Amino acid sequence: MTGLDDPAFAVVTRGLTKRFGRVLAVDHLDLEVRRGELYGFLGPNGAGKSTTLRMLCGIMEPTEGEGRVLGIDLRDNPERIKSAIGYMSQRFSLYDDLTVDENLTFYARVYMVPRAERTPRIDRMLRLADLVGRERQLAAQLSGGYRQRLALACALVHGPRLIFLDEPTAGVDPVSRRTFWALIRRLADEGTTILVTTHYMDEAELCDSLGFIYQGRLIATGSPASIKSQAFGRLVVEIAAPDPRAAADALGDWDAVEEVVRAGARLRLIMAPGAPGAHGVAEYLHARSVPTTLAVEVEPSVEDLFVSFVDKERKGRVRDQLRAVVEGRA
Repeated sequence: MTGLDDPAFAVVTRGLTKRFGRVLAVDHLDLEVRRGELYGFLGPNGAGKSTTLRMLCGIMEPTEGEGRVLGIDLRDNPERIKSAIGYMSQRFSLYDDLTVDENLTFYARVYMVPRAERTPRIDRMLRLADLVGRERQLAAQLSGGYRQRLALACALVHGPRLIFLDEPTAGVDPVSRRTFWALIRRLADEGTTILVTTHYMDEAELCDSLGFIYQGRLIATGSPASIKSQAFGRLVVEIAAPDPRAAADALGDWDAVEEVVRAGARLRLIMAPGAPGAHGVAEYLHARSVPTTLAVEVEPSVEDLFVSFVDKERKGRVRDQLRAVVEGRA
């Protein structure tokens, strides 16, 4: 296991825990983020993603555990962490009555960028975020995509080596999302470490490493490719049928299929462990007079992994609760 002071890692935690009264929001989290990588932090609402980020940013004190961010101790030096990182929440506080240039100037002062460096830093941020020509435009007049770019530029104006992005593209249109991700991919390629939370599975596919969190616990971690090859362990089958609804109804009653998802004109099936592949699916439907025009095994997507991990964890917790009830009665 990585040591807390390993210089190859920008973030390392051991047993990081946060309780709010009786609610366990983050449960003994062991997190490792390498320097210079784009790390995707995934989980359903209420899983503990934002609480974890707030602890890592020095905003919130952990209940238990320890950690280092850029080598700085979470408990001993939270103020040092705040000045060394960039943080952009879903509701990043832009000032609508200030222009683009005035917002950048304000945050440069907040982050105590030396006066002599402010103008060149702000100019670089304007070019980086493709905001050149919009310097005098009020933030309130920017579209959602440009507001997100400005918010990111404000979080980067002091030149942090690590940035935390908490659902940065929520509510942004697909074109703006793609532009934004091209920007953060470029930052990561240039050596900036980025930890981002997202609900968009197509965005997760773009990350170097992923961490899946559920009910405060890290339940899977690794590169998208390694998780797909090692952790999933089941077939995914896509089928096309003249009557998709009839096919979905038939497959929904089959124990060999864990989940049926409509994906456009096709159905995407997550098969149970040991279930037959595409040929077996086609035969099953044919025996029930449901014709198919295509049945093929495909690579699992990050969304398949996400749903599978959460479902597996949920079922495991239900089994543990039932076992505890039985043992209590015994």
